Amino acid sequence: MAKPEKKLQELKTRLLEVGDLNHINALLGWDQSTYMPPGGAEARGRQSARMARMAQEKFIDKKIGRLLDDLRSYEKSLPYDSDDASLIRVTRREYERALKVPPEFIGELNEHGTRSYQDWTEARPANDFSRVRSNLERTLDLSRKLADYFGGYEHIADPLIDFADYGMKASTVRALFADLRDQLVPIVRSITSQPPADDSVLRKHFPEADQLSFGESVVRQLGYDFSRGRIDKTHHPFMTKFSLGDVRITTRVREDHLGECLFSNMHEAGHAMYEQGIDMSFEGMPIGGGTSAGVHESQSRLWENIVGRSRSFWEYMYPQLQAHFPEQLKDVSLDTFYAAINKVEKSLIRTDADEVTYNLHVMLRFDFELQLLEGTLSIRDLPEAWHERFEHDFGIVPPNDSDGVLQDVHWFAGIIGGSFQGYTLGNILSAQFYGAALKAHPEIPDEMKQGKFSTLHNWLRENIYRHGSKFTAPEIIERASGSPLTIEPYIDYLRTKYGSLYVL
Repeated sequence: MAKPEKKLQELKTRLLEVGDLNHINALLGWDQSTYMPPGGAEARGRQSARMARMAQEKFIDKKIGRLLDDLRSYEKSLPYDSDDASLIRVTRREYERALKVPPEFIGELNEHGTRSYQDWTEARPANDFSRVRSNLERTLDLSRKLADYFGGYEHIADPLIDFADYGMKASTVRALFADLRDQLVPIVRSITSQPPADDSVLRKHFPEADQLSFGESVVRQLGYDFSRGRIDKTHHPFMTKFSLGDVRITTRVREDHLGECLFSNMHEAGHAMYEQGIDMSFEGMPIGGGTSAGVHESQSRLWENIVGRSRSFWEYMYPQLQAHFPEQLKDVSLDTFYAAINKVEKSLIRTDADEVTYNLHVMLRFDFELQLLEGTLSIRDLPEAWHERFEHDFGIVPPNDSDGVLQDVHWFAGIIGGSFQGYTLGNILSAQFYGAALKAHPEIPDEMKQGKFSTLHNWLRENIYRHGSKFTAPEIIERASGSPLTIEPYIDYLRTKYGSLYVL
């Protein structure tokens, strides 16, 4: 019988083939979202489907199953947190899940998502929901079918939530969101009843090329490694990865609003620095990526908000911004700018929303996902339901579908279910992780005033990034912060920060 080390190497060789196929497919998706001409959409859908199907076929090969069985005793002989034990454990979990989904279905889902995305890029600027309605109806059908491969669920959304945030289900998220909402809504009401901050300084003309240049400078200083990454423009910003040596981000620019490009860059760089910080020996393996949507979003939101909208950060960075835009900002004080970037208001667009109201946008989408999957809401009625719910939660009615149901790419390029809860989980965790980093290094805010971000970055790399998905989200949270997921640090953070800007 072959030694376990030899079997493990064979397993890694096979897993690397799967990883390469998935990364090639990611490259196809990045190209479609950045430089591909619209005429390539149909072929790209076919190509993407082929790659996804091949990856699934290779992953569920019986030889991988036999290798995993043969390696059980070897896994048990190793410490739980060893790299080899973790790889075997995580691969087995993913393998057993993948066995339930036919490769043909994976191909079909990928092809549909690719073509649906292309239609969305044209439908949103045209404010034409009718163009994507049939696509969305099929997406819903496919999402339900995917969930049904995992029978015995409590709620049809549970398997789909589990894909993104392993171990969580609809009831868990509902309970967490209810607690958060109870504490959040009074803060929202209190702040939005007061005169809003003046953010006109952000709404001058800021040339695209200058915004892109400054945005690149910012994320480079935060620690995003351009020898293993790049920035390109797209319709809806995202991070993607083709290897641990090639982690890319995208952005978008509005010349009439400074915040769009700047904070998108910091958000996506947060995702990318997580991936760039993973142990290089995990390349192409199931443990070679972030552990969950929630933990991943904790990093994008930490760098975008807790760092990127902090006074400490701008005490250092604001003179650089003024030098970049002397005409627009020469007479604007730091106090005025800081208040502007932290303005709280009920607004239409999730990605532009402030820290205080942002989670209400997520909760709305999460609730709609559950209703759509349950069949209590139809795709046909979704735009009107969106308008009604928005008026109820925000007191404003979207003027069109472009700023309503069409604004987010997720349902038009992926599945319905599990797409949004990670953003709020990430907000909660961002404060919890940052609090743990501050406990270990109280000097971090003062260092940021000097433009030093390495202490924070190194703490995150050591406690979160390097592990990839060796550990589940609850395990990482406990190991890094010393406690399970809790909303208290996040609420305390909001009260402290916004209590200095508004009366709370």
